Amino acid sequence: MRKRTTTEDAQGAVSSDDEVTDMPGNPSLQNTIPQGTEKTPEALDTALKDLTPRWRNWIIRGIFTWVMIFGFFFLVYLGPLALVLTIFAIQIKCFHEIITIGYAVYKSYDLPWFRTLSWYFLFTSNYFFYGESLIEYFGVLLHRVEFLRFLVSYHRFISFSMYVAGFVGFVFSLVKKHYLKQFTLFGWTHVTLLIIVTQSHLIIHNVFEGLIWLLVPVSMIICNDIMAYMFGFFFGKTPLIQLSPKKTWEGFIGGAISTVFFGFLISYVLVQFDYFVCPITYDDASDNLSMDCVRHPVFILTEFSLPLVIQKIFSIFGLSWTTVKIYPFILHSISLSVFASVIGPFGGFFASGFKRAFKIKDFGDLIPGHGGIMDRFDCQFLMATFVNVYYASFIRAPNPLKIIQSVLILTPEEQLHVFKMLKDKLIQSGILNGTDVM
Repeated sequence: MRKRTTTEDAQGAVSSDDEVTDMPGNPSLQNTIPQGTEKTPEALDTALKDLTPRWRNWIIRGIFTWVMIFGFFFLVYLGPLALVLTIFAIQIKCFHEIITIGYAVYKSYDLPWFRTLSWYFLFTSNYFFYGESLIEYFGVLLHRVEFLRFLVSYHRFISFSMYVAGFVGFVFSLVKKHYLKQFTLFGWTHVTLLIIVTQSHLIIHNVFEGLIWLLVPVSMIICNDIMAYMFGFFFGKTPLIQLSPKKTWEGFIGGAISTVFFGFLISYVLVQFDYFVCPITYDDASDNLSMDCVRHPVFILTEFSLPLVIQKIFSIFGLSWTTVKIYPFILHSISLSVFASVIGPFGGFFASGFKRAFKIKDFGDLIPGHGGIMDRFDCQFLMATFVNVYYASFIRAPNPLKIIQSVLILTPEEQLHVFKMLKDKLIQSGILNGTDVM
């Protein structure tokens, strides 16, 4: 048993010492799970050696925050494909960090096939979810290749067969006296898949619906994290939640207010460009990805009548404003920013509880001053799910291009049948005159 000082993601100056106890049955746990974020470049470590740990961590954290922000801007510049590949890489790394903890906790039992089956289930899950996305958005392109056409046509059956093979493999791997531990790890793997793979799949959907549905929420979480840290670092005095004693009410409130203002600003900037608001589709005519579109109404400048209360307030100051022109998306950004600043942090609290359960400081030590990849994306996954649900509930409208793509996947005979059915329905509803259609 030994003691160490914990420095979680700070939103305040409250500190705590956690007692680290070796996990039962695994006396070398602390040697196999990353315990902190002390992994910094040697030159930087030497330059900051005279500073107090508090300011040293603040500078290191700040430097690598800007490195990640500029890296994010560069990925946006490279385009949607680079973003999708990056999301996929982040998903794999997050899965690795969580599974490594499970493997380290139980590896003294020498359980067979745990790591192999975990990665197999990750591959199977990705094949199913990413395949579903590719079929939905690029089905016409995939059907041009005979082999891919087979994978598309029987995608779900193949996915189910792959999962069943892994399930059977798990049953064969069961070892007497270790059943409980093996089923615990089986559940560990599937919960990890639910948290990581499912939500990264929703992030991909957000990207395909328009880059703005990725960039605005991600930027809001980054802004909230940075500003909460800054407000907490300089003004934090009142602890917010026991799970994260370094988070404070001052940081929480300061981060929330900053996020709302930032959401207005970045939303107004991005809606000016079709590149960010148009869904990503496959253009059969140009045989390429397209980001041109007829704008969704939420991205069109619209005139709204001001509430009577606000009109009366303006009239006191001699202003006769009764209407205002604004992009509806900016109003929707209020909902996104409120979720990012009020509910989003609970993803971090959940991660803090998980880390405390296993007496670890961070999920990894890949990013100096921050920890592992999962330490930076614990709130992003929760935010991505909210954006996907919000978009499907309040924004999504039928996309004629997707409907056409679905029809083009059919055989010529089936396409003619769809055409005749549509023609008959339009004539019956009076939208078309029978004489107009030859």
